[in-house]
Amino acid sequence: MDTIRFDELGLMPQILRGIEEMGFEETTPIQAKAIPVVMEGKDVIGQAQTGTGKTAAFGIPMLQNVDPSLKKTQVLILSPTRELAIQVAEELRNLGRYMHGIKILPVYGGQDISKQIRSLKGGIQIIVGTPGRVMDHLRRKTIRCDEVHMIVLDEADEMLNMGFREDIETILEYIPEERQTVLFSATMPKPILEITRKYQTDAVTIKVVKKELTVSNIEQYYYDVKRKDKVEVLTRLLDYYNPKGSIVFCNTKRMVDELSHELTLRGYFAEGLHGDMKQAQRDRVMSNFRKGKTDILIATDVAARGLDIDDVEAVFNFDIPQDDEYYVHRIGRTGRAGRMGKAFSFVKGKEVYKLKDIMRYCKTKIYAQPIPSSEDVAQMKAEKIMDKITAIVEEEDLREMINFIEKQVNESDLTAMDIAAAFLKRELSGADTVPDNYSAGGFDFGNTGAEDGMVRLFINIGKKQKVRPGDILGAVAGESGIPGDVVGAIDMYDKYTFVEVPQEHGKKVLAAMKNARIKGHDIHVEPANSR
Repeated sequence: MDTIRFDELGLMPQILRGIEEMGFEETTPIQAKAIPVVMEGKDVIGQAQTGTGKTAAFGIPMLQNVDPSLKKTQVLILSPTRELAIQVAEELRNLGRYMHGIKILPVYGGQDISKQIRSLKGGIQIIVGTPGRVMDHLRRKTIRCDEVHMIVLDEADEMLNMGFREDIETILEYIPEERQTVLFSATMPKPILEITRKYQTDAVTIKVVKKELTVSNIEQYYYDVKRKDKVEVLTRLLDYYNPKGSIVFCNTKRMVDELSHELTLRGYFAEGLHGDMKQAQRDRVMSNFRKGKTDILIATDVAARGLDIDDVEAVFNFDIPQDDEYYVHRIGRTGRAGRMGKAFSFVKGKEVYKLKDIMRYCKTKIYAQPIPSSEDVAQMKAEKIMDKITAIVEEEDLREMINFIEKQVNESDLTAMDIAAAFLKRELSGADTVPDNYSAGGFDFGNTGAEDGMVRLFINIGKKQKVRPGDILGAVAGESGIPGDVVGAIDMYDKYTFVEVPQEHGKKVLAAMKNARIKGHDIHVEPANSR
């Protein structure tokens, strides 16, 4: 059993909601093995490295077993460093965000102890702390262990390496004998085994060995990007590198929908892929990507599992994955068949520590890169246009064009340089121009990602507005007068919908839908990927 769906574990709805919000669709291998055992209350020895999702492996069953109505400490988690204590506490808060009454507090050296004492008086059920500071609170009796039923030693080997063995053993003596002791460690040296023998009872050993995977033919870079700037940076990189095919990985289904919508509106041939989509939708999206009708595939890890695509030039980690191995699987989609690939990751703040874990696991370097400026993108576009022009000059017969330009130069104040510069400017700006009126005569729909003979239209309304496929079909057929049975696929998302209509009816539908309303909502309709 490598992975399992979280909704198969018998968890509370509040916890499942928190898990979904964090974007976890399936367990990692350590979670699949550990969660059921920890949930049963058994002692556990878990051998797993950082980056395997082990915090959730003990955090999810721990939250399941905590009593929110009891305003006393019930769980104590020991971490080697303040950074890890803060990180663990933050992840537990995210997992338990919909569990009312649960309080989680990190305690560590370097922070004013009087502030921690005030917080502890508020009734904290879960404490995450460094051994030294936890010892200090136990001596002061500001942490009481009468109701503690579970203790977790996280990264136990690191704590021993830092000289905390005596503190750990002293802390364990404070905890009631009727308790659950869970220990996680990347390695199992003799001192760890001694602790397990002395302080655990019939412990279940769970071991996850990570596969070593090569990423040697992939150039890897990261960008320091604020969340609100991620879309802008992504579009700059897409414009700058102009990869033939790209996969953008997000951690949540909602982010996949939002990003595919945003990129579509900005004129990119982008489509999303995630677990909530029907198989027919998934097949169509993958078919479009393989055929080159879609340039950018936006996916979750689960949805992308098993994809076999050779022609991906770049992979973007819009979100950093929860498991280091997922990172390797993601970027392994590029750099195939002996070609070099590129992988770009967006990080902010504490995510840099996660990136360092990934680098250690992959035994590779991920280099920091400055974000390309608008001028850099324009320069790169100009260079690519000049490459095309050079190829035309070398391969085409241009005598007729040269004669025409010479005539213009002789009959006007223009120079050949003026004409060349104007053509270059027109070419550079041409990719960003949008037709003012989509239903104007002669408008070319171009590639909208539809089946042959059809055009795909974007409508800015979706499931969130309580709209159903029948409402879309009724509006399209009713407003335009085309038969309902000629309308093709209707793909609905939270905030928007794609609908396919026969190409010969495309302009008619656009014109008819210009002032239409669906279920009382004003709508906007345009060709998909037209911007």
